Amino acid sequence: MEAFLISAGIVGLAEMGDKTQLLSLVLAARFKRPLPIILGILVATLVNHGLAGAVGVWITALLGRDALRWVLGLSFLAMAVWILIPDKADEDESASARFGVFGTTVIAFFLAEMGDKTQVATVALAARYPQLAAVVAGTTLGMLLANVPAVLLGDAVAKKVPMRAMHALAALLFAVLGVLALVNVGEVV
Repeated sequence: MEAFLISAGIVGLAEMGDKTQLLSLVLAARFKRPLPIILGILVATLVNHGLAGAVGVWITALLGRDALRWVLGLSFLAMAVWILIPDKADEDESASARFGVFGTTVIAFFLAEMGDKTQVATVALAARYPQLAAVVAGTTLGMLLANVPAVLLGDAVAKKVPMRAMHALAALLFAVLGVLALVNVGEVV
């Protein structure tokens, strides 16, 4: 349960103001069909974070215990800094509408998540927690918690949520996880 809750919380907070949340707003404004957009976000996130989680598991098997502790600790600290850097929507956010609302959302979200903070966080969380399914379910829930309101409520939500505070809280959580990994509090794997 810890892996699920931490994964959901960290990714949910990290996603606030992220380019994929901005993409949610763009898709909602463009298509005005929330259900296929939300389902597209779900499918793209499950696939993307499932692959990222598999990479995290592979890294865990590849590295020794001490090396893994250092990689995780430094990765979490780097994520804490990265989250504080504001994200912008990509210049070219247009996926071809020929794939329909659902297909366009899946493609756009999957590509937008490649190398994104939340994908990298999923790799690190999967390396930290041995419960891959709980990590992927948690990171997917975090993505949905941040993006579904953006799809349903659009600009009204974006204007009322204090993005800086959300980013600061997510950065603090990553920093705490990084320090705990470096000082070897509890089991790393």
